[in-house]
Amino acid sequence: MDIKKELAPSGTLRVGLNYGNFLLVLKDAPDGSPRGIAPDLGRELGKRLGAPVEFVKFKQAGQLADGVRDGKCDVGFLGVEPQRAQEIAFTKAYLEIPVTFLAPAGSKIRSLAEVDREGVRIAVSARSAYDLYLSRTLKHAKLERAEGIDASYDLFIKSRLDVLAGLKPRLVADAEKLPGSRVLDGQVTGVQQAVGVPKNRENAARFTREFVEEIKRSGLVARTIDKHGVKGVTVAP
Repeated sequence: MDIKKELAPSGTLRVGLNYGNFLLVLKDAPDGSPRGIAPDLGRELGKRLGAPVEFVKFKQAGQLADGVRDGKCDVGFLGVEPQRAQEIAFTKAYLEIPVTFLAPAGSKIRSLAEVDREGVRIAVSARSAYDLYLSRTLKHAKLERAEGIDASYDLFIKSRLDVLAGLKPRLVADAEKLPGSRVLDGQVTGVQQAVGVPKNRENAARFTREFVEEIKRSGLVARTIDKHGVKGVTVAP
């Protein structure tokens, strides 16, 4: 089967972007075109496929995952998670983002090991990759969800929750707004950012897997990170 017909059935490659991930998708250019690591890699994928690219914008990761599953886009740039992998065929990761917690001023929680305890309440962005991870792994602490990263920060402040879960680069910025707060050392997990296509498109999955391996090997991912000045993310091994 012609790979172009399978990966971009309409003739245009519809690339799904998660605007909730400020590290991968920056503010649009003045003409409305998407900017950032994921849009640039999406354009490169289209170029190699020989198809024009149209971007499909989603506010949050969970909505993008639904969009890939339901065929609202042909390919999505999003975090790999076992739950999502039941419905989406993922490449290996091209980039990793560390996840940790932010504790408010005066908190007795000093380390990651102290978070998963009875009575601890954690603010988290609903259906983010790290929400799915924490939902699987926490034994005692309770997750309190909000729709999106900004809303999870607001929930953390307004409800005086014990910690805020999030991508480390974002938490570092949040800590600057909250005197006395601190980002806990280490990482709970690393969100593996990858490329996903609908589960039943085997040739498309193979093409995107080869694409990701090549852009890591050639240094394109590293150059794209540098181009946009994104701090706190690394090229996945």
